[in-house]
Amino acid sequence: MNKLVYCKKCLYPNTKPHLYLNKQGVCNACTSFEEKKNIDWKKRELEFSEMIENFKNSEGKHDCVIPVSGGKDSTYQVIKALEYGLNPLCVTATTDLLSDIGRYNIENIKNLGVDYLEISLNPKVRKKINKFCLETIGDISWPEHVAIFTLPIRIALKEKIKLIIWGENSQTEYGGPEEDSKKNILDHNWLQEFGGMGALRVDDLTAIDDIDIKSLILYQYPDVEELNKEKIEGIFLGHYFNWDSSENKDIAENNGFKAWHKSVEGSYFSFENLDNHQTGIHDYFCYLKFGYGRASAQLSMEIRRGKITKKEAIEYIREHEGKFPYFYLDKPLEEILSDINISMEEFIRVCDKFTNKKIFKCNSDGTLKKDNNLNLEKINFDN
Repeated sequence: MNKLVYCKKCLYPNTKPHLYLNKQGVCNACTSFEEKKNIDWKKRELEFSEMIENFKNSEGKHDCVIPVSGGKDSTYQVIKALEYGLNPLCVTATTDLLSDIGRYNIENIKNLGVDYLEISLNPKVRKKINKFCLETIGDISWPEHVAIFTLPIRIALKEKIKLIIWGENSQTEYGGPEEDSKKNILDHNWLQEFGGMGALRVDDLTAIDDIDIKSLILYQYPDVEELNKEKIEGIFLGHYFNWDSSENKDIAENNGFKAWHKSVEGSYFSFENLDNHQTGIHDYFCYLKFGYGRASAQLSMEIRRGKITKKEAIEYIREHEGKFPYFYLDKPLEEILSDINISMEEFIRVCDKFTNKKIFKCNSDGTLKKDNNLNLEKINFDN
C-alpha cells in the first residue's frame, strides 16, 4: 500500500480491517447501510416478539442475560428487554479504569429495575495484561474486549439462562465480511474472528511474569460443547431493530443516561465510550496503525444517515482526529499510564513501534515526523 484510498461515500480508508471497497469505490459498511433500508423492520420486530416468547421463563430463572457497560447502547438494550416483558440478568465485565461518568451510568441501568452482576477481574493480573498487550500488539484494551464477551456467556452457562441479548453486529454497522454482517446470532466463530481476540489467545498471556492459566480462567470462552448442550443462544438486537446510535442515545437519556459535557477527546460524539479512561489510548493506536480514529467511524455513520455532509465531516477530523492523547475524559495521560506502570517515554516508544510508516510522514533519517505536540502528519489525505 503506497497511499490511503478512501471510500467514495464515507471516511473509511482501505486500511480498516475487514473493510472492502467495491468497483465503484464504495465500502461494505456503506453498502450494508443501504441494504438495511430494504429490510421490513416491522416484520423483524414481530420476529423478535415471537422469538422471545420461547425464552420467557416460568421456572424461577431469568429470561435472558444482557451484557452491559453502562453506555447508551446497553441502556437501550435493557429498556427494549423490559419493554417486551423480559426479566433480564444484566452482566458487566468491569472496565479497566472506570470513569466517574461510567460509574454513574452503570448505577442508572441498575435503577431501571433489573438484577445486575458486576464482575471485576483480578486487578493486579489485569494491569499486567494491559501493559503486555499494549507493548506486544499495540492494544491496551485487549483484556476488556475479551472479558465483555466471555463473562456474560459464562454467567449464562452457569445460571442455565438460554438467551443472551447483545447489541449491534459490528460487522453490519462498521463493515465486515458479507456472511458475518448478515448474522443475527453471535456464535463462537464470530467471537474468535471479531470479538476482541485479535492477534492473541488467552494461552499467550502465560508469557507474562507471575501469570499462569489459573489466573486467566474468566478470560477463557466456555466449552462450546457444553454451550451447545444447554442450547444457549446469543442474538444481536440490531438484527431486529434498526440500529441508530443517536436514537439509542435519545432513548437512553430519557431514561437517566448522562452524556459527557463536551465532545470526547478524539471523537465527534459526547455520548460514546464514557466508561474507560484507557479508551483514548486504544483509539489513538487505531489511528497509528490504520490512519483513522473514532471520529471517522462516528462521522461515517452520520454521513450515511444524512446528518452531516462528507465535506463538513472532513473539516472536523482534520482539526480533531489523531491528536496525541494527552487527556481522555479530562484525565491526564500520565495518570492513565501510571496505573499500568508505563512512563511517558516508554509510551512514546511503543507508539512509534506501531505507527504505520506507509501512512505517516518521516524525516530523512527514517524517524517519524512530529510537531511540537507529538502529532503526526499523514503522507496523503485526499478523501
